[in-house]
Amino acid sequence: MDMVTKEKDDAGGIYTPVMAHTIAKPSNSELIVKKSRFIGRVQAVADRVTAQKVVADLWAEHPTATHVCWALMAGGHSAAVDDGEPSGTAGRPMLDVLRHQDLEGVLATVVRYYGGVNLGAGGLVRAYTDTVAQALLQAEKVAIVKMQALKCAVPYPLEGRMRRELDAAGATLGEVRHGERVELEFALPAHAATALVARLNDAGSGQVEWIDLTAAEPAERAAGRQWRSSRHEHARNHRDQQAQQRKGAE
Repeated sequence: MDMVTKEKDDAGGIYTPVMAHTIAKPSNSELIVKKSRFIGRVQAVADRVTAQKVVADLWAEHPTATHVCWALMAGGHSAAVDDGEPSGTAGRPMLDVLRHQDLEGVLATVVRYYGGVNLGAGGLVRAYTDTVAQALLQAEKVAIVKMQALKCAVPYPLEGRMRRELDAAGATLGEVRHGERVELEFALPAHAATALVARLNDAGSGQVEWIDLTAAEPAERAAGRQWRSSRHEHARNHRDQQAQQRKGAE
């Protein structure tokens, strides 16, 4: 699943960050409206391909259902499907429920068995909205924390101080390399990154070098290619020397 944060419009048009949530485990609901049966479920789903598989499984589970409508809130994979209901009466209202609750990576599905009584556009919107809302009332929501990876290099005498600062900030320490300097790679919640960088810079008294992770990987690959090229050249030279020695012996 993508880890994202969103923004909400406060009074006066000022935008403030909002932490998105997902669903810890599937949650179900069921409504009967004028003899029509609405079976709802909300669950964590990261992308549209997975959502479509879930919907296909629901059709296999409910082969005589009239509709299986669904809505997915997952960034660029978001979707709203009416599945034969009048346009805008099912998928879109379901998606709006997910959006208004600041959910991300969540699929809402509603299986409908038609009861013989038409509900009208307004009745359908209410039925699908209420079915999803009731499923969400039972659901356990968990926050999605956007993480940021950082990498710095410091002189050896500062390694202990850096480790203590990272531990105090709750950062997860990854790879540590000891070369001319000590390189530390770590990750922490994105909202805390700026403050930690400032603390590390203060602790390092200007001796902390920050390494661009996006540029480091290609550089490392290039270094690896150069090392392999040198190794292969050395092997070729060694074989040539052996061949010349055998020729001289003959």
